[in-house]
Amino acid sequence: MALVRITSPHARGNNRTQTIMLWVLGATLPGVAVMTWLFGFGTLINILLASCFALAAEALILRLRKRPVVFFLSDGSALVTAWLLALALPPYVPWWLVLVGTSFAIVFGKQLYGGLGQNPFNPAMVGYVVVLISFPVEMTTWPAWRGIEQALPDLHSVLGLLEALQRVFLPGSVPTIDGWTLATPLDVVKNNSSLTMDELAASGQPVFGSLGGRAWEWVNIAYLLGGAVLIYKRVLSWHAPAGMLLALGLMSLLFWGGSGSDSNGSPMFHLLSGATMLGAFFIVTDPVSGATSSLGRIVFGAGVGILVYVIRAWGGYPDAVAFAVLLMNLAAPTIDYYTTPRTYGHRKAERGMGKAD
Repeated sequence: MALVRITSPHARGNNRTQTIMLWVLGATLPGVAVMTWLFGFGTLINILLASCFALAAEALILRLRKRPVVFFLSDGSALVTAWLLALALPPYVPWWLVLVGTSFAIVFGKQLYGGLGQNPFNPAMVGYVVVLISFPVEMTTWPAWRGIEQALPDLHSVLGLLEALQRVFLPGSVPTIDGWTLATPLDVVKNNSSLTMDELAASGQPVFGSLGGRAWEWVNIAYLLGGAVLIYKRVLSWHAPAGMLLALGLMSLLFWGGSGSDSNGSPMFHLLSGATMLGAFFIVTDPVSGATSSLGRIVFGAGVGILVYVIRAWGGYPDAVAFAVLLMNLAAPTIDYYTTPRTYGHRKAERGMGKAD
């Protein structure tokens, strides 16, 4: 009788890397749909370009490292990095900016450390911060949302060739505009810190919605719904998102002077503006660059939430999810050291100098 030996692990289920990545991509679709409706098809262009650049960059590095290209590309991790970076970029950014950000995310944020599972930083946020610091003008050029400005933007900076098509099919119908962009709600609040929230609302700046930042409140709600699906399907745990959102809400509540005084915005404004929900459910939950234990994930998420508010209120950038995540990536090993539960049957390890085993 032949003896058949099967190596571990023996468990089989839906926790394959490819399955998880597909669920993450699917959960972003509500946010993608809302952003496309509000800001135009530039979001879809970003996703298409970033996906192509990410797959090409990963294939090139894998070939240089003499690793099986098809095997590693099929896990979907490169596409997730591309999508998350593309969703963080303003629609209609130049194609070369997408190329720089995506290539840097894949090469220096992921493959430089050995590939998936070995990167200490979130690759998408690495690429985002590089292009934000290098090209601040392009990265702060957001189109006006639907209902505010219906004029078509200049698409020459996106693909170049579309300008000729625009002239052929829309001769004389597109006026020459110098300012088709509009400041985001977080930009307005940060650049007008001397005004009260009531004064900002009365100034005629269309940035405040019924719940949070105008237009952005619906984007954040869409990502919240997508994140809730991932938690329901147990693709990710609730700990890191809850830690981040709770900490951000408490910080904004603590320093909220009310609408009639100098304020950095209400808790609801911060929770439903900028990249809050995208960061909470799709960035902070990265299992590789974040903390691993349940308590550690709560601490990690809370640290991100606190840093997001600190940078938004007193830092140099109106939104701060990327910087907060990268800073907490540095702290993840320390968080794991102090929060990882002891192995069953073992005593709690003694820490300190001069302790003998």
